[in-house]
Amino acid sequence: MFRLDERLQEDTVALGRFPLCQVLLMKDSRYPWVILVPAQSNVFEYFHLSNDDQRQLMAESVYVAEKMNDHFAAKSMNVAALGNVVAQLHVHHIARYEEDPAWPGPVWGHSPAVPYDEKALAERVEEVSGLFASHFLSESEITAETEARDVVYW
Repeated sequence: MFRLDERLQEDTVALGRFPLCQVLLMKDSRYPWVILVPAQSNVFEYFHLSNDDQRQLMAESVYVAEKMNDHFAAKSMNVAALGNVVAQLHVHHIARYEEDPAWPGPVWGHSPAVPYDEKALAERVEEVSGLFASHFLSESEITAETEARDVVYW
């Protein structure tokens, strides 16, 4: 049974579910930052996924990166899967700008996260959820998906 890593639970807000991945918003107000987590147990690396699921993860990742890039007018989209702190496979999608605090370096280890205030978090959740809403699964689709998933390549 799939279970989201505790650190990811603490550091993010759930936005919705794609055919393969949970979609999470990182609680760092300095960056538009979305994380995709394949909703499968014991997946720590891309190669732990089936070939179909690897293609699905890529399709979902490209969709997120493109939507975020267009919406946030990013200078660059950083897309990365790091397993140094959280072993569970998760893919970061971060809109970057020349004026952001870590530019041009990586955001990891640069400085502590700056949390959203309650109102700003609610606004960002609504904003980013709206970008992906057309591809989110309903609760009934999630149940059916976990029992017998037909791969959907967008």
